[in-house]
Amino acid sequence: MPTTMFLNPEEILDQLELSSDMVAAEFGAGSGGFAIPLAKKLPDGLVYAIDIQKNPLVVLKNRTVSENIVNVKITLSDLEKPRGSKLQDDSADLVFIVNVLFQAEEKENILSEAKRILKDSGRIIVVDWLPESPQAASGAKISAEALKDMAEKIGLKLEKDFNAGSYHYGLIFKK
Repeated sequence: MPTTMFLNPEEILDQLELSSDMVAAEFGAGSGGFAIPLAKKLPDGLVYAIDIQKNPLVVLKNRTVSENIVNVKITLSDLEKPRGSKLQDDSADLVFIVNVLFQAEEKENILSEAKRILKDSGRIIVVDWLPESPQAASGAKISAEALKDMAEKIGLKLEKDFNAGSYHYGLIFKK
């Protein structure tokens, strides 16, 4: 099920304070549901699109070429493994984790990796399925409250909840 079927990335991005030169990472980028709109909003910045599946990343690469988007760097990687993003410590202003945690076995590892690459002033934006949503795929769903507890356990602080649509919750964390 494509990320954008029930989400509007532009509406979510409009709720965030972005500057054109930010460095962002989309964990579980797939075919670029957030990476493409993010790259357009960060024309002087860089977006790392990271996913464990090759085929969606090929689609994303083709989209960047056809839309003449030059500020997306695509990485095939397992974010559940230590240093899985392959990015440097303290290198990203934003990390997006959209519709990833509900299907991940090592949710805490993904959050820890996001924290590792995040600059001190940076933010982690998590959007995931509401557990009660009838559209949510079966899997290891995680409620917003359980995610807040997990984030606190690894030293992240909740900055705010935000509107992510009818079927998702949105949370912003900082170091």
